[in-house]
This record gives sequence, C-alpha cells and structure tokens, in this order.
Amino acid sequence: MKCENDEKKLDFIRNIVAQDVEAGLDMAKIHTRFPPEPNGFLHIGHAKAICVDFGIAEEFGGKCNLRFDDTNPSKEDVKYVESIMRDVKWLGFDWEDRLYYASDFFGKMFEYAVQLIKKGKAYVCDLTAEEIREHRGTLTTPGKDSPCRNRSVEENLRLFHDMRDGKLPEGSKTLRAKIDMAHTNITMRDPVMYRILFAMHHRTGDKWCIYPTYDWAHGLEDSIEGITHSICTLEFEIHRPLYDWFLDELEVECHPRQIEFARLNLTYTVMSKRKLLELVEGKFVEGWDDPRLPTLAGMRRRGHTPEAIRKFCETVGITKYDSLTDIALLEHCLREDLNKRAKRVMAVMKPVKVVIANYPENDTEELDAINNPEDESAGKRKVPFSKILYIEQDDFKEIPPPKYHRLSPGTEVRLRYAYIIKCTGVIKNPATGEIIEVICEYDPMTRGGNTADGRKIKGTIHWVSAKHAEKAEIRLYDKLFNTESPDEVPAGGDFKDNLNPNSLEIAEALVEPSLKNSAPGEIFQFERVGYFCADHDSTKEKPIFNRTVSLKDSWNKLPGKN
Repeated sequence: MKCENDEKKLDFIRNIVAQDVEAGLDMAKIHTRFPPEPNGFLHIGHAKAICVDFGIAEEFGGKCNLRFDDTNPSKEDVKYVESIMRDVKWLGFDWEDRLYYASDFFGKMFEYAVQLIKKGKAYVCDLTAEEIREHRGTLTTPGKDSPCRNRSVEENLRLFHDMRDGKLPEGSKTLRAKIDMAHTNITMRDPVMYRILFAMHHRTGDKWCIYPTYDWAHGLEDSIEGITHSICTLEFEIHRPLYDWFLDELEVECHPRQIEFARLNLTYTVMSKRKLLELVEGKFVEGWDDPRLPTLAGMRRRGHTPEAIRKFCETVGITKYDSLTDIALLEHCLREDLNKRAKRVMAVMKPVKVVIANYPENDTEELDAINNPEDESAGKRKVPFSKILYIEQDDFKEIPPPKYHRLSPGTEVRLRYAYIIKCTGVIKNPATGEIIEVICEYDPMTRGGNTADGRKIKGTIHWVSAKHAEKAEIRLYDKLFNTESPDEVPAGGDFKDNLNPNSLEIAEALVEPSLKNSAPGEIFQFERVGYFCADHDSTKEKPIFNRTVSLKDSWNKLPGKN
C-alpha cells in the first residue's frame, strides 16, 4: 500500500486506515464524513476535524462527505448550514456531489426503528426525561427497568406510529432501545432513540413530529452513506458500543468503523458552541464573525488564512489524550504564513510631526517600495515623499536611553525606502512642554537609504507623508479572555466573569495612500507594527483594518518547543 502520507510519520488514525488497506480494503473505497450540527458557526476545533476527515480521505485516494446532523430543529437554522458550507470550502476542501443531511434519511431511520421493535429490541416509554435520568442509575449502581419495558411488540408498533402521526402530546413518550439497565456502560441502559417534538424543521417543515437522537441517527447515516471510517472526537468513545449494537441488530448496508481522537482545546478560548452562542446572543461580541471569537468566520475576518489554520492543525497532530494547546502556536503558524504573503506597507499609529527643513517646500517624490521581500513576484509600489512627514512617537526620544538606535537630537536614522535624516531641533508646546514637531535635515545623496561615504546608520524607521496620508480606523484585538482556561470558574461563577474588558481597542492611524483602495479581506504587514486585515466594513471613505497578530512571536521562546 502506498499513499501520499508515506513520507511522514503516520498518526494512529492513519495507521488504522493503512492497516485496513493492508488487510484488503480498496483504497478507492475509503470513505469518511464531516458531520456538523447546523446549530452554530464552525470554530477552530471543527477545523481540526475537517482536516482529519477530508485530509485522510484525500491522502488515501478515497472520498469524504459533508453531512448535516439536522436532528434537532429547535436549535437549527439555514444560516448555520450556509456558514458551514462556506467555511469548509474556505479551508480548501470539497465534498463534490456528496452533500447529505440526516433528514434525508428520516424515512429510512423510521423503518429501521420498526425493524428493531419487531425484534423486541425497542419499546415506547412513558417516563419523562427526568424520570429516565432517575431510572438510569449511576456508575456504581444499576438502573431500574421502565414500567413500559415489557410492552408487547404490537402495542409498541401502534404507539410508535401514533408518535409519528402526531396523535400524542409533545414530550409524552419516547422510543427507547431495549438493551441492559445493569450495563456497566451507562449509554447502553436503554437509550432514547426518538422523542416527540412539534417544531418546524428547516428542510422537512412539519412532515415529522418525532426526531431521532444523535446516538440512533449517527451509525445509520454512516451506514447508508457507505462510510468506512467514522472519525469522532474522544467524548464519543463511550458511545461506540451503542453505535456497534445498533448496526449489529439491524440489516444495514455496511458497518463502519468508529475511531475517536482528542478534540482541540486552546488557551484563552472557549470551544463550546453553547457558550459561543451565549456570547453572541448576550451581545458580549459583535456576532458569530467577531474577530475575537475562535469561529472560522471570525478568524477569517481577523485575517487568518486557511493555509495557516491547516498548518496549525497538522502541527498539533492527532492523539488519544486531551491536552491544552497554547494559542501562541496558532499565532506562530499564522505569522509564518503571513510573512510569505502579506504586502508590506507603512502606517503610523501614534504620530509625531517631522519637518525636513532643507527639503524643497512644494516637492513630492515617488519612491520605490518593495511589496514583499519574501516574494519577488509581489513587485514594487510607489510611495509619496514630501517635506512634512509623520513618524511613530516611540521612534523619537529627546533624551534617548542606552542602545537607542532611532531618532534623537544630533543622530541620524534611515527613513524606509527614502533618505537618511538628522534631528537638528524640536518645537514644544509652551504650555505643556510636549514635543509637537521634530526638525530634521536630509542628505539628498542617500535616496533609497544608501550612503556614498560608507557611514553606518543603525536605525531604520517607517513614516508617511503628511499631505498624502489617509486616516484609517484600526481595531486592535486582544485575547477575549483574561485566563488561560476560561471554562474554569469557582463555584457559583460564570465563564463570562473571565472576559477581558480590553479585548478590543479602537484607534486611528495614518496610512500610506495605497491602502485607501484595500479590498475587504486583503492582508498587510504594517512595517514594524504587526499584521492587519482590511475589515469587511472597510470603504474608500473609511478604511478599517483589524489587527490579525503582532510581529512578536512568543512561541519560539516557549520552553519545550520543538
């Protein structure tokens, strides 16, 4: 057996698939699926699952389906379906013509349930949800049989049809598998298969008023679609015996193999869709695409690239053990990718005025600026230069500290792409003593930053021309939570208590004129500042840029980094 993955070490899932191929499974028949619930937007944890499901199928020459587990209409919405399809495609994966919904198989699932009832392996139960929980027992005590457990096949069939036909009140009955109330695995203690729910479904309307549980639907969907390897996260490991029990008891098309791996956990982040929904509905964030959220929509808006996310997922790897991944690794993968593709531009966040005293009053020059030194094909652009400039406040010190290689009285610095200048004086606000203007002279023989006499210039700073600069809104995003594990709260506490009140700062910057025409989603490196992305609300009249990530890479300094 040969696959694209042979050149690198196989993880345990790929080893299992490779072993199945060695045992005779046709590689072309390898079939996986990505089965999201359409009750929220996908997040970075789903990205890992997508990379696993689609990646393995692609590497072994098989196929991967996209399937929506739309079994709970009270929480589902078409907007979630559309967002999920958009995110999967944005990550670079294609389900081709293999788009499925659990609701495609509701009729077939009903027939399978009837089959199980006729075998005496399922029954209609009158217990409430609370009573079912009370009867289930604990890890150390067996459960108690439902008083309905020994109903006849005929009565169960009649009641089940009444459930389907809407003749019984919502929540009044369930269909349960008849397995073993003393089983050591609590999921095997007569699990619920169907519940009565009068809710409008986004695809089937009011055709159905009974809906399957995930445990009942999961294996049947896999089997009907011909899935060979049903890859799930670790919390489904305890459900695998039930997955197998249902398929063993029924006359199904095939019996897929369920494999579990550890889900992604990220520092300073919550991954629960319920908690993310709480943040959205509570207006703690702008929406599902808020750049502070770990949703793929939010990450895309912030400036993350699909290539960086896929690299991150590959670097994290696949294990059977839960762990917490430092968000610094995600940022490291992002910087490495953006460094190759982001256009370098100049923007001044906290401006101080610089007047070049010996530069002609009304002259403007067009200087060549390199778009990306990592990519020659990115070419060059023209940057206007004039007598009055703005530089960063931090790039000038009247009394410089030791080893300060930027602008100060009597010292020279190189202006990026322009000339070497020397500070000859300052003008201060007489009332406050604040420096409001830095007076400089330029060396006209140093255009491009080169010196004919070979003198060494240690500092290079960025700038913008005052009469050409554009004002832009800058959104400086920080971590949404103050603590590494925001889910960990004291008794009576709430994860929202850990929200960072300073996770967004709105600022104004002066940017070079080329940025006025930035397309939404376009990525830049503001030289010496960080990586930024034009927001989807950005216009020529009001450019808006989101900070994607700073230039500093803390991952390289973490102990134990490979």
